[in-house]
Order: sequence, then structure tokens, then C-alpha cells
Amino acid sequence: MSALTLTHARFQLIETSRTPIAIVGSAIWPAASMLAFVVPYAGDDPHFATFATASMLTFAVMSTNLFSYGVGVADDRVQPWDPYVRTLAAGALPRFAGRLLAGLALMAVALLPVVLISAFLTAATLSPARFVLAALCVALISVPFILMGLAIGYSMPPKAAVVVAQVLFLPLAFGGGLMTAPGWAPGFVETVGPFLPTGGAVRLMWAAVGEYPFSPASLVSLLTWTIALAGVALWAYRRDEGRRFS
Repeated sequence: MSALTLTHARFQLIETSRTPIAIVGSAIWPAASMLAFVVPYAGDDPHFATFATASMLTFAVMSTNLFSYGVGVADDRVQPWDPYVRTLAAGALPRFAGRLLAGLALMAVALLPVVLISAFLTAATLSPARFVLAALCVALISVPFILMGLAIGYSMPPKAAVVVAQVLFLPLAFGGGLMTAPGWAPGFVETVGPFLPTGGAVRLMWAAVGEYPFSPASLVSLLTWTIALAGVALWAYRRDEGRRFS
């Protein structure tokens, strides 16, 4: 990992830390949902508490990346500093890698309260092997949401990016089945959920943490969304570059 990448990551984290609500906001929804719904209603049941924690972790991954990359990138694009950074000889890769590292750090901050609430206030249990598998799964499911955020950030102005991120994250959470236990969602959610990025992601998380059958369709769905969103993000980035230097 180059020093330039770490420098860009440090810069992004310093910029974000100047607006603490940006850090707190990404963690508050999943943590508040754990405290309001999981702890009082499913906290004493190891089975449901474990699955609920997996759902809230997926929720945190989605919301953090939508806002960190979607709103963050859109805001950076209108700053006078951004066009200057793009002209530097280092190129786009260290800057992009630095943004990725900073986003992953913010995602870890958002995940930590959910893990702590689950560990100390619920009966959720996880073996060491399952914990490692869940951690790897979190890294995997973060990719399509990072790309979704980048697609929003590079294609829209800041005000529009905020609105789109806010409009997307609750329907994606509900439609993917993140708000209910496995198999307890309304019929149309059970039908549509596996084909949404949130639905594919949470089903992989459920399979990682408990006795939930692994669904190849969920993995295929997630990979399909990843490829599609990568294409949209790349198109949005190139269009933005073309507009700036044409």
C-alpha cells in the first residue's frame, strides 16, 4: 500500500471528522434499530438475536456506503480542491484507493455499535469460525453498496445525491427483508427480496451466522448487482471526467 494512498485516506478521514454528525449518523440507524426492536423483542432468543444482528449489520453496510460514497463523492466534486487533485501526477488510483480505505474505516465505526449491543444486550451467539465467516461476508457484501454509492456520487450534484440516498436506503432495507426475521417477511418481500442487493446480501449473512440454507441464487443476484453497479459507476466517473476536461 503506497504512502500516497494512506495520505489520501488520512485526508478523507480528517475531512469527515470535521463533521461529526456524518460519522454518528451512519451508525445511529442500525444501533437504534437494535435497541428499539431486537433487544426488547428478540434479545433473549439466541436464534433470532443472531439473525437480527446479521440483518442490522447488513443495514449498516448499506447505509454507510450509500452516504459515505454517494453524498461524500458528490460533495467533493463541487469543492475547488477536487479539480486540482485530479491534475496531480499521482493519478486517480491512489485517490480512489484512499477513499476506499476511508470508507471502510467509517463502515467499521458503524458496525461496532451493532456488534457491541448484540454481544452485551442480547443472547446472540457465534462460534469463532462463524465470526470469521461473517466478517468475510461483510467485506463481500460491502462491494455492491460501495459501487452504488460511487454511481450516485459521480452522477449527481450533492443535494440530489442526499435525496436519492435517503429515498433508496429504507425501501432497500424493507424490500430486502432486513426488517424481519428469516421467513417472516410479507409474501411479496419474500418473493422480491432475493433479487435486490440487500436481499442477496442479508441471505448470505444469515447463512454465515446460523443454520440458514445457503442460496446460490442470492450469490448470483449479488454478483449481478455488483457487475451492473460497477458499470454504472465507471460510466458516471468517465462522464464526470469528460465534463471537467472537455
